[in-house]
Amino acid sequence: MHPVLFHIGSLVIPSYGAIAAVGVLLALMLALHTARKLKLDPNKIWNLSILMLFTALLGSRLLLVIANWTVLRHHPLWLLSLAMIHHPLLAAIGSFIALAVATVYVRKNHLPSRVVADALAAPAALALGGEQVGALLAGSGYGAGAHVPWAIVYTDALADRWSGAPLGIPVHPVQAYVALCFFAITLGLILCLPRRRQNGDLAGLFLMATGVVLFITEFWRDPIGRGAMLGGFLKGPQAAAILLVLVGAFILWDSPSQQLGVSVPSIHPAPSAHSAIERPSHG
Repeated sequence: MHPVLFHIGSLVIPSYGAIAAVGVLLALMLALHTARKLKLDPNKIWNLSILMLFTALLGSRLLLVIANWTVLRHHPLWLLSLAMIHHPLLAAIGSFIALAVATVYVRKNHLPSRVVADALAAPAALALGGEQVGALLAGSGYGAGAHVPWAIVYTDALADRWSGAPLGIPVHPVQAYVALCFFAITLGLILCLPRRRQNGDLAGLFLMATGVVLFITEFWRDPIGRGAMLGGFLKGPQAAAILLVLVGAFILWDSPSQQLGVSVPSIHPAPSAHSAIERPSHG
């Protein structure tokens, strides 16, 4: 495939970062749309999205620097190569950092957390789809060996250097499978936006759908570096996928306080016989 999208003189523009950035930009534009639909302040949703994005990136890269500090101290120029490392564990850590920052921001600005989560569900799916397109071009999270007509072959040495992708071997384009699923999830969540029964429905659906997609598509990913669990019965991302499904199901559980369009009738006590007798008559 094409780990380098294009060159500007001696400057290399990696496909992964460029395509992922386009996906994030489209996701931010979609977030403004969903925020307006849910009667949220688009400016606050924009600020929240940018804050989550940068804290996730900076936090995960800082952890990578700390973990490799002994090597980087002797070879400081290797710091530049850390930007090319993509790993599911880094993505998980970045997500937790972004979630923690988002929680603080939402509480500080007195935003309804479930409504905010609904507004960000479809944009998050769109951004993840774009990220997987970039991963496909770069060779990150490459698939297992395959003998299917649509198998892909990596030939660029940078795909091996940056992502460890095997060269000259047909593999499943698993990143394309995931990207198509996330684009379908995005469309589905947009269509479900006006059909919410309660706050949190879109967030719950997003988490459950994401968990199902990650769990199934892991069977077509190369197992190297995926974190085998239970004697190889599960991969690390599959265990995380199960957790996502459970959390999504919990959010979708009916909550009377979060239901939409449900008015609670006021109950007035019926007048007692004594008060009815003592009420003065008119006329």
